[in-house]
Amino acid sequence: MDDIDHYKILGLPSGEEGAKFTEKEISKAYRAKALELHPDKRLDDPDAHANFQILKSSYEILKDEKARKLFDDLLRVKREHQRRHLERDSKRQKMVSDLEARERAGFAPDAAAKDRDEEERIARKLKEEIARIRAMHANKGAATASVPKRESRGVGKESVGGAKLGLDKEKVLKVSWEKVGEGYTAQRLRDLFSKFGEVEDVVIKDAKKRGSALVVMTTKDAAVAATQTVMGDLSNPLLVLPLQPVAVTDAPPVQKSDEPDRLNNLIGASYQIFEDSVLQKLQKAAQKRK
Repeated sequence: MDDIDHYKILGLPSGEEGAKFTEKEISKAYRAKALELHPDKRLDDPDAHANFQILKSSYEILKDEKARKLFDDLLRVKREHQRRHLERDSKRQKMVSDLEARERAGFAPDAAAKDRDEEERIARKLKEEIARIRAMHANKGAATASVPKRESRGVGKESVGGAKLGLDKEKVLKVSWEKVGEGYTAQRLRDLFSKFGEVEDVVIKDAKKRGSALVVMTTKDAAVAATQTVMGDLSNPLLVLPLQPVAVTDAPPVQKSDEPDRLNNLIGASYQIFEDSVLQKLQKAAQKRK
């Protein structure tokens, strides 16, 4: 890892020029290189996965301000060290050696040793920063694994609770049920609701007493149809409500008849009252016939 030039891995110039790149330019270079080196595009390359991981590691180091500063310092020390070697010809090498001998004799610090010490110190710091970055991403992965799993067929879609911009809440249904028997899985909910249109997303929420989920339909019409129809198992029915009711457009007033009002009373708990009333009337009629 010490010998890797992370700028060159991203296809960027190194040295003093590389230190001037902005974070935005580094991200742009990484995206372009990632498209080129992605394993899906290099199926015949046995080293494709390893090369892609090196690219990701170099990007993580360069986008971290502290790690990048240490890496730039390391490159600077190496450049200075190389420049000293290039400037030393045979005669100058002897002169420098004599000078260094006199400096050592006078308890002066060895410039080459000082360079090596500084290089080793910065290299150690860089290794520590790389370990910190890896640990940070490992913790993020563990935190993500603890979040309830969600089933999604869209790319870049966030859960409804995250309220990603552009999500039409009129396509979202709130579904709940009692936690008895087998309950409902994300796949089973998808199968039930897909009868009324394509299901874009299903998010299962964990709860101790009641199960709940958010179902995202691709169209408002599918959401309305599912709301009015989907009931689930008779032993464990689903309660389906819209997250946001579909807005009703203005329309000319229509004279209502008594029959639709009576049908509306059949919804929910009123259905039981209506049924009891009908049974009582039938019983009274039967008594009168006797």
